[in-house]
Amino acid sequence: MEQRTNLLELLNYIDPAGLDYQEWLNVGMALNHEGFSVEDWDTWSRRDPGRYHSGECARKWRSFRGSASPVTGGTVVQMAMDRGWKPAREYQEMDWDTPISASRNGNMGTGRNWGPAEQLITYLETLFKPDEFVGYTTESWKQTDEKGTRWLPKKGCCDRTVKQLIEGLKKYGDDIGAVVGDYSPEAGAWIRFNPLAEGGCTDKDVAAYRYALVESDKISIEDQLAMIQKLSLPAACLVHSGKKSVHAVVRIDASSYEEYQSRVKYLYKFCTENGFEVDRQNKNPSRLSRMPGVMRSGKEQRLLAVNVGRRSWDEWISWIENEYDGLPEPENLADAWDNMPKLAPCLIENVLRKGHKMLIAGPSKAGKSYLLAELCIAIAEGEKWLGWECAKGRVLYVNLELDRASCLNRFRDVYQALRWEPENLSNIDIWNLRGKSVPMDKLAPKLIRRAAKKDYTAVVIDPIYKIITGDENSADQMARFCNQFDLVCTELGCAVIYCHHHSKGAQGGKKSMDRASGSGVFARDPDALLDLIELETTDALMNQEINKALCRACLEWIKIRAPSLEDGLSQDDMCNYRIMTEYCGNKLPKAEYEALGRHLDDAEKTVRLRTAWRIEGTLREFPRFAPVNTWFDYPVHIMDDSGALGDIQPTDEKPAWQKKKKPPEDTWKEKENLLRQNFGLCDEENTGRVSVSELCQSMGVASNTVKSYVKRLSREFKIENGVVIKL
Repeated sequence: MEQRTNLLELLNYIDPAGLDYQEWLNVGMALNHEGFSVEDWDTWSRRDPGRYHSGECARKWRSFRGSASPVTGGTVVQMAMDRGWKPAREYQEMDWDTPISASRNGNMGTGRNWGPAEQLITYLETLFKPDEFVGYTTESWKQTDEKGTRWLPKKGCCDRTVKQLIEGLKKYGDDIGAVVGDYSPEAGAWIRFNPLAEGGCTDKDVAAYRYALVESDKISIEDQLAMIQKLSLPAACLVHSGKKSVHAVVRIDASSYEEYQSRVKYLYKFCTENGFEVDRQNKNPSRLSRMPGVMRSGKEQRLLAVNVGRRSWDEWISWIENEYDGLPEPENLADAWDNMPKLAPCLIENVLRKGHKMLIAGPSKAGKSYLLAELCIAIAEGEKWLGWECAKGRVLYVNLELDRASCLNRFRDVYQALRWEPENLSNIDIWNLRGKSVPMDKLAPKLIRRAAKKDYTAVVIDPIYKIITGDENSADQMARFCNQFDLVCTELGCAVIYCHHHSKGAQGGKKSMDRASGSGVFARDPDALLDLIELETTDALMNQEINKALCRACLEWIKIRAPSLEDGLSQDDMCNYRIMTEYCGNKLPKAEYEALGRHLDDAEKTVRLRTAWRIEGTLREFPRFAPVNTWFDYPVHIMDDSGALGDIQPTDEKPAWQKKKKPPEDTWKEKENLLRQNFGLCDEENTGRVSVSELCQSMGVASNTVKSYVKRLSREFKIENGVVIKL
């Protein structure tokens, strides 16, 4: 009686006025086959008064008996579904709060509610469009190895559309084998959950990247269903495999194979990170899954539910962002008061802890890269850096600016200038990325993958302008950029140290944390900020430094070439290079004295090339330190132990109105010299070609300024395709 009532209710969805003659006849034949009366058909037909004729239904009714291919009630069901009716099945669409369980459809073994054909029809209608081709296989083979014996699927076929398969299933009822082929009841059968090109069975044949398979047999069926529900997976179908797992066909909604791969990777990672360890071998879009409606070793491959959880990939992602952010819960201070966590040990004494971030900022040609090389070596050897003790450990130097040969030679030059024995070279790894650098959001995961098992104490990135993403003056964009450093710190458990350039204009009157170019985020994000500013040395100071250097050079020369002369010099004599050179002139042969003169000329030239720098710090974890004054004596920074630089002011400390203005011609000569000097510094390989952007960075000016300089020196330089060429 229930079936009779249901079919009559379905007729409410079907308007006879909208049917052609054959469709109207089909409804009558279906009602006849299912045991309904002619009055039921006649009553429904009266809803089309334009074509209704009294007595016509009775005449046709008598001719329906004895048909070899009867029209069944399934025709009426399908016509109603085509017009909006949805069946109230046990595997119906559910609200997310509705519990899912393995016993939801009754016993997992064969039962009176089994309905194999209906299960497969519902699966096909849920996942596919009527004209799409579906791949499946009912053929299998047995494999036996050290893991045991199991049945594996063969390639299968893809030769019919969803519509054709459903028509066959309705025709043959629960004899699924008559439609898809006989299968081994011990092995079961398989189906591909994404539509394919006709005849195709591989990834390249996938017609739409709609779904991915999530499966795990590490936990019980009940726990799998609980995890699917907990993680709110946007599952179109849930199928019991007949053994230890549930196959969740999850909506991916990708527009391309690349996007499919990316989304599946994210899906699997999210599941695994939240306690649902999935089988990653299921990641390809043409993967076979268990076909519902067939038996496997006496158990049903049963359709448990359709349209579970979120309704789309985008809705699921939105839910994750809003409801499942993965952030730790707040903790009460009282709970930690008597059991405080240990602070991270220092990497640089009283400056930087392990696992924290440090920024070194300064103007162009301040020797920032050399300073970072010195730091790498100090960490590798466990030596002091700028007077601070460094914890010994491994370090990765990410070189974004120099070619490989220049970078490697620079490290050797710094080692030799520091006069340290290279006993721990294996503690330094160099990643040369000049010409291959990518934005930081792309570089961070690549870096993490390569460094994951290297146990680095620090990662040094030099310089960051090569990898900045977005507008460096935008606070929100730079905050996202700096978050990538946090990611590296967290994933690798190491410190991240990087350098950045100053903004344009005078810096002497600014605080150290306000000098870095771009958004204030740069200065406020790191745990330690070290800022370099150049000092304006006086003639008296330089003469004093030259005197010390010449005295030291003269004494070293005497000790090596004429040690007997040392006894004739007093302590006061050794502090005055004029007395020492006059003494040597009286005691040495002419050739030896001339050699000493050349040695002293080199020493004086070296001193005159020195620049003086002050390093100030802004620290989050430690008290502020007194400014550190150094000489940049290429290629290393030397501490000013004498205190001679203590009272020297930065080069641009004076306000602009106090500075003497130079005649325009003198100003242009300085600009011309600035271009020549920086061109030479940038053209390390003597190619005679430097890009405009490199000169802009080196000179600290805009591209239009560089072009105006080149125009003035048109006999020496020209610009072609963004490159300055020396004539």
